[in-house]
Amino acid sequence: MRAATHQPFAFTICDSRRDLHSRLKRAGWAGGGLPCRSSWPRRTKVWPNATSPTGRSVRPTTTINFAATQWLTIAGARYTVMQPVGFRAAVPPRPATLRFCMTTTALPLFHLYGDPPDDQAFDFIHIETIASRSALHDWMIRTHRHRNLFQILLIERGGGEMAFEAASIAFGAPCAILVPATIAHGFRFVPDATDGWVITFTEDVAEAMDHRRTEALARLKALAAEPVIPIDKTARDRLSDRAAELHDERFLARAGFRIAMRGLLALIAVEVARLAAGRERVSQEQLPLEPTGVTVGALRKLIEEHFHKERQLSFYAEQLAMTVDRLNDHVKRATGVTAGHLLRQRVLTEAKRQLVFTGVPIHEIAYDLAFSDPAHFARFFRKQTGATPYEFRAAARAP
Repeated sequence: MRAATHQPFAFTICDSRRDLHSRLKRAGWAGGGLPCRSSWPRRTKVWPNATSPTGRSVRPTTTINFAATQWLTIAGARYTVMQPVGFRAAVPPRPATLRFCMTTTALPLFHLYGDPPDDQAFDFIHIETIASRSALHDWMIRTHRHRNLFQILLIERGGGEMAFEAASIAFGAPCAILVPATIAHGFRFVPDATDGWVITFTEDVAEAMDHRRTEALARLKALAAEPVIPIDKTARDRLSDRAAELHDERFLARAGFRIAMRGLLALIAVEVARLAAGRERVSQEQLPLEPTGVTVGALRKLIEEHFHKERQLSFYAEQLAMTVDRLNDHVKRATGVTAGHLLRQRVLTEAKRQLVFTGVPIHEIAYDLAFSDPAHFARFFRKQTGATPYEFRAAARAP
């Protein structure tokens, strides 16, 4: 059998059969009908993560029998598939969860989705409908992060599936969704049936909602540990009306609109926080024990900036002009855990993100997170999770 020239094609997950068909046609697929897994050609080979960054040959993880004359290469989010043009089924099976942002680099960091990061953003409040941006991306918002933006989503109708760090969470209307800054998240909305609002604001806006500065932001972050908040129709209508007013204030930009926007945002945030706190499954242990004050907020910012390189708690205590014991005591009274725990959890979160959402080799993740060697990283990860990095990655990618 003679193989033809390989034709690369950037694969993206399609939610409609018509979209799938058109993408395959553009890639050179000439078969009749529509693809289905049960009719994959014989001996189709499936590679993980498209091509290796080093150019090495990658052993196929799946081999399906085929009889073919011509080949098509599709570089996919999770796979490279080599199979004949003219046969049914030219795409890999869809991942079972929303771990669809498979890259060889870090997760994308955006201001608003698709826009470059803006580290200078301050006193920023933005609102848009879910459909306005999602419809442009086939109703799929791929996994990404925001450095300093907090988001509240109001789902008025429809629903979908949410990636929240390494978890996949289904949601349906009516509900609200809390997404803190730096959290890896993504959405797959039900096409043409989902709508509502996305409210985005910088953390300084949230801090200004409370006279104790960081108290309001800390409470929202604590409540966001369970991001999806079911609401009733009365609450949905009330929140929808306020969101519509916020939208009007932003786009009409009448005199005093900034003050009005802050007031409407505060009403929406307080309402959502009350609904979240009223959930039976939210225990008091999830909420801050005392006002966190500026010290804990400053510590979190320092950890976010330096956790890749600085693993010693003494570094952070020195930056905050206090001893390690005093720092630990202050953080434990405010949050219920030690400063060391906050640092370890941030390192662990980043490790999980890279294992689940990227194809970076495990040894490179270890060095990126300042571990002396991969064995040290494996011991740390297993102590925290009960599984090795390899086992965690394999479980996350299992269909």
